[in-house]
Amino acid sequence: MPASLDPETLSQDLIYQFAGPVEWSRARRGPCFAARMSGLFISQDDGKTWQSAYRSLNLSQALPTLAVAVAPGAGRGLVVFAGYNGGVLRSPDSGETWENVALREPAPAVVALAVSPNFRRDGRVLAGTLADGIFYSADGGGHWQTGNLGLLDVNVLCLGISPGFESDQTIFAGTQSGLFCSRNAGRAWREVALPVDYDAVISLGLSPNFAHDSTLFAGTETHGLLGSEDGGRHWRRLGPTNLSNSIGQIVVGPEFSRRPQLLVLHDGGLSMSDDGGAAWRRWPAAAWNDEAVSALLAPRSFGAGGPVLAGLESGRAVWVRG
Repeated sequence: MPASLDPETLSQDLIYQFAGPVEWSRARRGPCFAARMSGLFISQDDGKTWQSAYRSLNLSQALPTLAVAVAPGAGRGLVVFAGYNGGVLRSPDSGETWENVALREPAPAVVALAVSPNFRRDGRVLAGTLADGIFYSADGGGHWQTGNLGLLDVNVLCLGISPGFESDQTIFAGTQSGLFCSRNAGRAWREVALPVDYDAVISLGLSPNFAHDSTLFAGTETHGLLGSEDGGRHWRRLGPTNLSNSIGQIVVGPEFSRRPQLLVLHDGGLSMSDDGGAAWRRWPAAAWNDEAVSALLAPRSFGAGGPVLAGLESGRAVWVRG
């Protein structure tokens, strides 16, 4: 059953996205962030309490934050990127202080962010925007340039970066009309053929072992979930009976090669597969007052007792266990 984490400090507003450190484990945890209609919030205690991460900005009104991503910073700190309708905010110290990063004028609406798994070495971070395509930085977010060569649709909805990015330089971008792939770190793009015609790709999930198994998943707006085992050359529909509509988020299990688990957000609910997408079940069995889910964070393995942080349509954040 879900344990409610609904502190009085949070207003009832939609959570768009969560982010937390990749190395979050039972022994070593870290802050998690929630991008919300009312701004960016941070929790230092596993989501029990939340406070605004924008306190140092002294804002006179709420700053709706559409995307958030984190990368390892100095020591145990995090570099935090927050996307909003106007650009990117960057914090080098886990949200204590912020700087506004200029992309270009007119300022774009940043709705997707992705950081390199080798961020400490390459400083690579990407921002996907509505109507202005993709921007990328190779210096930790200090300077940005456009990377739209070959990107035929500049309405970018989601980004997925290869866990083997250091060697394969591969990034995927879901757009309003389909899917694109870059094999040179986001400088140029090619369209990926999908078995559905011009459907928006609104979520992406790559296998942690993508460099070897070439497995990725694409969530569409109206045709459910698609899976590929050859880097996007060929695709198949997954769970067409259970997952027939929009797939808002895809979480690929951290041990996918050994335990091919998938957790997806679709139509405001959660479904899980233990076999790479062949069979599905609603997850968890008990719902939370029929509220729709808007965002997920799975800091550890889900399924056998693994917790998942879910953002609900009311603005509440709850921990869910299978």
